[in-house]
Amino acid sequence: MNKYTEICKSLDDTKNLAYKFAKLIEDSGCFINLYGEIGAGKTAFVKLVAQAIGVIEKVTSPSFVILNEYHSAKIPVYHFDLYRLENEGVKTITDELREYSEGKQITFVEWAEFSQNEIPFNHIKINVTYENDDSRKYTFEGFGQDCNKIIEGLK
Repeated sequence: MNKYTEICKSLDDTKNLAYKFAKLIEDSGCFINLYGEIGAGKTAFVKLVAQAIGVIEKVTSPSFVILNEYHSAKIPVYHFDLYRLENEGVKTITDELREYSEGKQITFVEWAEFSQNEIPFNHIKINVTYENDDSRKYTFEGFGQDCNKIIEGLK
């Protein structure tokens, strides 16, 4: 497991981090689990990464639809939100989560803590937390060789 942390004091800082991350995953894809309180900036980060890789559709939170798909960039982007499913509902989509972890695509899963550990071995965990001065702390952890290389690229 490899880890990287960055404090973003402004939206520009967050954009720079998201664009740097996007460059590292735009060719090969990645499965990303996002953790953080409501309003911490999970969806905002996804929007910036999607923008950086060329998604032209409006990127929105999939809170009520569970999954949003974007196919306008050179690699597809899938954006899950497990919050409304909670424990029992997640059992209904675990096969889908496994499918979206394979192949050349970018898959984001917000509220991954509800996944009941039904996450692929190779993934990146991003934890977004509020800091006292209203900045955000992004902690990236890589699980699997390819994901660890991505974390190294952030450093």
